[in-house]
Amino acid sequence: MEKIYNPHTLEQTWYQTWEKNNYFAPQGQGEPYCIMLPPPNVTGSLHMGHGFCFSIIDILIRYHRMQGRRTLWQGGTDHAGIATQMVVERQLMLEGKSRHDLGRAAFIEKIWAWKQESGNNITRQLRRLGASIDWSRECFTMDDHLSKAVNEVFIRLHEEKLIYRGTRLVNWDPKLLTAISDLEVVYHEEEGKLWHIRYPLLHSDAFITVATTRPETLLGDVAVAVHPDDMRYKEWIGKQVQLPLTGRTIPIIADESVDQEFGSGCVKITPAHDFNDYAIGQRHRLKPWNIFTPDAHLNASTPNAYQGLERFAAREQIIHDLTVLGLIEKIDKHILKVPRGDRSGVVIEPYLTQQWFMKMETLAEPAIQAVESENVKFVPEGWSKTYFQWLHNIEDWCISRQLWWGHRIPAWYDENGQVYVGRDELDARLRNNVPSDVLLQQDNDVLDTWFSAALWPFSTLGWPEKTVDFSTFYPTHVLVTGFDIIFFWVARMIMLGLKFTEQVPFHEVFITGLIRDAEGHKMSKSKGNVLDPLDLIDGIQLDELVRKRIHGLMQPAMAQKIEKSTRQQFPAGISAHGTDALRFTFCALASYGREIRFDLGRLEGYRNFCNKLWNAARYVLMNTEEKSDIQMHQSMTLSLPDRWILSRLQDTIETAHTNLTHYRFDLLAHTLYEFTWNEFCDWYLELSKPVLTSGDSSKEQLRGTRHTLIFVLEHILRLLHPIMPFITEEIWQRVAPLAGIQGETIMLQPYPKTDKTLKNIAIENELEWIKQFIIAIRTLRSEMNIAPGKLLTVLLRKGVSTDKEYYNHHAHLILKLAKLESCIWLSESESCPESATILVGELEILIPMAGLINKEEESARLEKEIAKLKKEVERVETKLSNPDFVDKAPPQVVKKEQEKLIENQAILSKLEMQYQRITVL
Repeated sequence: MEKIYNPHTLEQTWYQTWEKNNYFAPQGQGEPYCIMLPPPNVTGSLHMGHGFCFSIIDILIRYHRMQGRRTLWQGGTDHAGIATQMVVERQLMLEGKSRHDLGRAAFIEKIWAWKQESGNNITRQLRRLGASIDWSRECFTMDDHLSKAVNEVFIRLHEEKLIYRGTRLVNWDPKLLTAISDLEVVYHEEEGKLWHIRYPLLHSDAFITVATTRPETLLGDVAVAVHPDDMRYKEWIGKQVQLPLTGRTIPIIADESVDQEFGSGCVKITPAHDFNDYAIGQRHRLKPWNIFTPDAHLNASTPNAYQGLERFAAREQIIHDLTVLGLIEKIDKHILKVPRGDRSGVVIEPYLTQQWFMKMETLAEPAIQAVESENVKFVPEGWSKTYFQWLHNIEDWCISRQLWWGHRIPAWYDENGQVYVGRDELDARLRNNVPSDVLLQQDNDVLDTWFSAALWPFSTLGWPEKTVDFSTFYPTHVLVTGFDIIFFWVARMIMLGLKFTEQVPFHEVFITGLIRDAEGHKMSKSKGNVLDPLDLIDGIQLDELVRKRIHGLMQPAMAQKIEKSTRQQFPAGISAHGTDALRFTFCALASYGREIRFDLGRLEGYRNFCNKLWNAARYVLMNTEEKSDIQMHQSMTLSLPDRWILSRLQDTIETAHTNLTHYRFDLLAHTLYEFTWNEFCDWYLELSKPVLTSGDSSKEQLRGTRHTLIFVLEHILRLLHPIMPFITEEIWQRVAPLAGIQGETIMLQPYPKTDKTLKNIAIENELEWIKQFIIAIRTLRSEMNIAPGKLLTVLLRKGVSTDKEYYNHHAHLILKLAKLESCIWLSESESCPESATILVGELEILIPMAGLINKEEESARLEKEIAKLKKEVERVETKLSNPDFVDKAPPQVVKKEQEKLIENQAILSKLEMQYQRITVL
């Protein structure tokens, strides 16, 4: 093996080998196991959330593949209607063109060309992550067979009157010129104003005052509402008021939804531009008055003075005109939740328009029952409450979008606006007996991207055809996804899966937390804290990292701030860590928590773990590769350390299976890390050296230890493989022949199983005593500042009967690893020289100090260090007790100081304990 672990070369080589040999395809005749890849947008690049989620899925896939299951990870990408159309439209803008200049057919051709050229970047990145997806089955939501499934679902739901076309108020994006769903609206708290406007009472000098945050919509008012029990206005109910600036009059109505305490207790009713008002308007049979064009300019139904004005310019003009007329009573500052499109960022308008809708209440009931009956289980279970809350209050889903890229709605219209639904125009004619001489025009709208995504678990397996894949792999087993798309995707897959297959699409839903930075902040371009998984894998120079982080930022001040913070945080850029280290980090962070704080320090630690494993393998191979007697042999003697590590291996295997079954990836990583680093590398390899290097070891003892080294290392590699596929494959190829194992790849080897005959608690207790003895000697060395390599004579006193028994059996190990010249047992009555003492249970271990240290010099040294550290602790305590620092400094700076204080206090305590030991000698 190479002396230095270099992940870059071996990762690319092994992935190509795996894919070339079709190892990712379902293998054998075992029980099927299937997971669906949450399809990333075809426009996307691999971000930290992807890296985290996809690493977790691959761990499950590789584990079940090694369990002998016929395993399928079904992959593919989503056409991402709005996102993809925006990318290509921006390219056209650079050419001075729009999609309308090209026309629909040419524009769609351009998108397909872009998809072929640039749209599959994320699948290349998935390969770098080690994702063992069966690429031969890769799907795209616009593929013909998936589009066929989309049309089939639409037609069947329309036939059952669960899809209908109607005029309703929707969330309208005036920049993208399309309806969007409630889930695509993001609410931001922003500072605004509350205008109190006087509406004069008809034929009276009195007026009624209404409060509004959107005075421009006054032009679309059709009533003023008051609460029926509000005594201030009871006598005015049924009367008319003059609607300012319009020449219209509108009625005063009574409605119990009005909050008497808000503003004046009077509410302007604008059914065409407010969801609550729309509901009130329907109750009172008020006709909506639309004042906006699709791009949010005032239309021809408004007074001439305002027609053509952009909505916010119209607001300013209307406020000015109302002020001139003396109709503004007062203006208050007001914090309001502003709805913005998650793609465009512009303020969303409630807008009255004709759209296609899906009735959801009928579909929701079976989906609720599926989770209540535990046919589908959420892990952690608490997320089922979020799921129920949405489904119990579900509203009809607006499924049409005013875009060109996507699944075009399979509906055609004649010249009278009559609609005909079919798989294509001919099918629509045949179904509805439409003569060939009647001109039909297909609906221009496309379906919401989430419509096709909701069919993903069964459309990718061939539905509506009864394919072998569908009958084999559906229902799938687990969905791994973030909590942010429980509504968008999870619930809709369950609803439509039950509707069209009469089975749930998966039996478990593992909800992951969302990746944050080390301080718990959301990773975003504007914060300058985004990490690219590939940069963590391959490394990146500082200047290139800065360029990536500030690229596309429109505000120079923000770009300067981000450049400064990046240069401070990464003065040397980001070093390469390799895929395995990143995957292990994701695994170690995958708790049941709501957020995942990604710390580069932990990534560095797991890069060191890869090095540790590599070096351990080199040690094992150096001691076994040229030996012919390491496989199971009758004439073999296992030492206490051999039997101990084999026993500890059984617990590790059992715990690994348990953690994987319960999706406790964090505990899995902890278990394998502790066993590999602490028990195998730090202890067993050290314990093996006396056997391998001593000329007194018999051939049987040498065989036993060499066999154990290979046996345990090979098991470690298989245990770690689902998390760290590349390094384990590379080492396993060298180790497997020595272990007598045949096979082309580790990924098709069985995941380790426990062997109860190797479990031995008594052996573990015995070796634990040896460990504690050695640790005690090392602790005393450290505390008394004694050189690690200096051979010592120690005195032993008291203890229990097993102490002497254990020592006598294993003195050679203890003397070797603790660097001791000799151990002398004292009776309880024997006096001993001036010594440092430490206890192991009831056993006293004493190190005579004569000649080892100068008491006065060591005391002086410790006094100086203690004084220096006390001064530093006081400085940090003063800093943290200052409210100006704690309140004004960045959170990460405060946290760093707090951690520094805790660390220094621990060191101080340790030094004071050492000083106390010295002074009592």
